[in-house]
Amino acid sequence: MKTPVCEDIEPANDCDCPRCTRERRAPRRARGRRAVLPHRPCGRTLRPAVRGVLALAAAGAVLVGSGQAVPAVAATQDTPWPIVPTGEEPQSTPQGHISPLHGTGVMPSGESMPTTTRAEIIKRAKKWVAAKVPYSMDDYWTDGYRQDCSGFVSMAWNLGSNEWTGSLDQFAVRIPKDELQPGDILLFHNVDNPEKGSHVVIFGGWTNYTHRYYIAYEETPPRARRRTTPYAYWTNSGRYVPYRYKGVVAGKAAEEGKDTPLPAGGAHLPTVGIPGLASVGGGPGDTYVAELGGLLAVRGRSLLPRALAGALPSGAPAYPGRDAFRPGVAGPHVARLGRQLVEKGFGRYYTDGPGPRWHEADRRNVQAFQRALGWRGSAADGYPGPETWRHLFS
Repeated sequence: MKTPVCEDIEPANDCDCPRCTRERRAPRRARGRRAVLPHRPCGRTLRPAVRGVLALAAAGAVLVGSGQAVPAVAATQDTPWPIVPTGEEPQSTPQGHISPLHGTGVMPSGESMPTTTRAEIIKRAKKWVAAKVPYSMDDYWTDGYRQDCSGFVSMAWNLGSNEWTGSLDQFAVRIPKDELQPGDILLFHNVDNPEKGSHVVIFGGWTNYTHRYYIAYEETPPRARRRTTPYAYWTNSGRYVPYRYKGVVAGKAAEEGKDTPLPAGGAHLPTVGIPGLASVGGGPGDTYVAELGGLLAVRGRSLLPRALAGALPSGAPAYPGRDAFRPGVAGPHVARLGRQLVEKGFGRYYTDGPGPRWHEADRRNVQAFQRALGWRGSAADGYPGPETWRHLFS
């Protein structure tokens, strides 16, 4: 059976030249002996030397011993992207030590470990992000909490003191990765040198079913932020440990996972009635087929061909073409793209907000979004093609 393409790792094709446009629109069909090789934008095919390498790689899957096929290339493991893109990783985050609340801050409830819900934890974290609380290990915000990473978590958990990475685990229990839920934390405490590398972030939910990227809330230079982050973190990824606050209690079911784009592991999916075999006629306009495809994708078991996946309704505006995103070009599509990037949490490089004229800040934000999808090399060039546009507005 042919291995399905995983678009979260490498886009099948983000080129908008006539040939690629025809390929995307044409239904998937069986190919003959002559395979159609991938190509660079504008129809430039791979060099002959590369063709030979691909042919040798394809021939690597041969029958060995009892006749079991051996793949030529090992399957991609579920590990975070080890390459940290320049400028994406946060700066060093030195921290203060355990201290009481300062200024007007008071102990939330007279307890060292008050109860709270996941929705309340995320709400408090968002409040600092919205206020753009600047990072500092010496200053305290108006609520009495220290403006560093551990003070941020102390605030979100509503603790009665400012803790640090060496003490937060005393208020929590260690959990496995697959049990992470919004309001939990990912903690790295560097015992050898606590002020070098130690950091903690609040888990806001997985970005998709692959569980390779998640929404992180954190206090890091220059200010509190919310952004898509590779699991477990940009640096020292293998040393971060998931923890759950001991005082977390169940809240309203409608609020507990509202910051999670997809449920972890596909759990708690909505129950729908079965329409019956006669109701599923197939084709791009079939509503039941579209709903079925969406549920399969969330479950992580979708083997639908890309032609059917492209027919799923996404509500995305029509792709305007690559020429709409060239240096110096101005138009409504650039402004719309910028607003969507900010909405998705990829507006880091804007200094005064997205505008109608394409500039370097737009390109760098698009590149950060492409990298968050797991795309590599020329696929993450910062210029939105049809596939980037579809993922951004999906």
